[in-house]
Amino acid sequence: MLSHMEASVISAPSAYDRLRLDDAQLTALLASGRSRRELQAVFGRQEYLLLAGLAQRAVRAKLRQYLPVYLLPGIMGTQLGLARPAPLPADLLWIDPQDIIAGGLTGLRLGAPELVTLGAIPYSYLALQLRLRAAGFTIIMHQYDWRRSLSQLAEEFAARVRAEGAPAIMVVAHSMGGLVARASLALPGMDCVRRLISLGVPHGGSFGAVQALRGTYPVVRRLAALDRLHDAETLASEVFGTFPSLYQMLPPRAAGARTDLHAAADWPVAGPRPDPELLRRARGFFAALPPLDPRHCAIVGTAQRTVTGIDVVADDFRYQISTAGDGTVPLNSALLPGFDNYRLRCEHSALPRSVTVARALCELLLGGQTRILSPVASLAAVTGAASVGAAPRLYAVSDQQLRSNWSHKVDWQRYTPGERRNYLNCLNQPPPQYAARRTGRAN
Repeated sequence: MLSHMEASVISAPSAYDRLRLDDAQLTALLASGRSRRELQAVFGRQEYLLLAGLAQRAVRAKLRQYLPVYLLPGIMGTQLGLARPAPLPADLLWIDPQDIIAGGLTGLRLGAPELVTLGAIPYSYLALQLRLRAAGFTIIMHQYDWRRSLSQLAEEFAARVRAEGAPAIMVVAHSMGGLVARASLALPGMDCVRRLISLGVPHGGSFGAVQALRGTYPVVRRLAALDRLHDAETLASEVFGTFPSLYQMLPPRAAGARTDLHAAADWPVAGPRPDPELLRRARGFFAALPPLDPRHCAIVGTAQRTVTGIDVVADDFRYQISTAGDGTVPLNSALLPGFDNYRLRCEHSALPRSVTVARALCELLLGGQTRILSPVASLAAVTGAASVGAAPRLYAVSDQQLRSNWSHKVDWQRYTPGERRNYLNCLNQPPPQYAARRTGRAN
């Protein structure tokens, strides 16, 4: 019997395979009004109208004499799949719900058949590309396989920049893409980077990586609810636990903290556990990053319930939740001490879709500063805390509590097209426990 990934090479393309288009094709269709019905089925009417309007502006805009801008998506922000012989479309795996329902997420495991990158996820990044192009910028989308080592990805990005040969460039990077870009600055030929703008980049790591490895991260649990064959714990152990990039985003041990996330012995015995060798390799990743310099600036989301600390209680991780972050990245990880930081009330995955962020980016790329967003010097300035270490803690949530979320399988066939779009668009929506209205310090 063929495995899923072997069978998918010769199986008929799904609707999601046929509707996957590259950025140039998609922009041309949106601007022309062709395939309106099909594209509305993909995006929904409101999103389609927004993107169609932006595409029309982008194709009419005159390119200015600005430096080319490389745009790097975050983790899970690039589509992945298997190549098929022409003229068949590629077999989209990430993210094709039909493959996921059939158990195909195991094809993401490193060591499975080789996957190819198939462009940035349009819902997350196309609007930003079009807004910047409409403002006259030359935008180069850098897609990459976000499962792999960030050090390898940085080398590939630097090699591309050297090969394309622009004497000077600027970079806008979302989430994990900012770590790829920052690591690349230490490599030959990257002195051509004049500006690196971070959008919600976890310069000090993210506890979302812990939850992905434990099977309690919202994305993992919502995907498992679609998967007929696997639960979230199995996906965490057998799929997400093979990604070197996740281990490299584990926050380093803070001064005085009891838990060292790079030590396998500090992880709970019960539930999914990390690969000790990948933990060992990831230790020291943040310490090895090139130091910050005046080329850097950051746009950070605030006022979202976010995991900002961790400890182990009764053989279970307990996450401290506060409003000092964007829902995924804590503020003290996203801010760049001593350099330009700007903030807005925004959730992590919404940062690249925000029209306010796009307008601020235009100012930053042109003049190095923006008046559209509020500047911020420190975590204390945002939270009102007396010091960076005194960010207000609201309450704590454990892995055991988070495992109660999305524990039943989704009946995809009963969902309307709108419900399906909303489900996929909200994979990263915070769990309900984060919204609990409790105050005071956690016990």
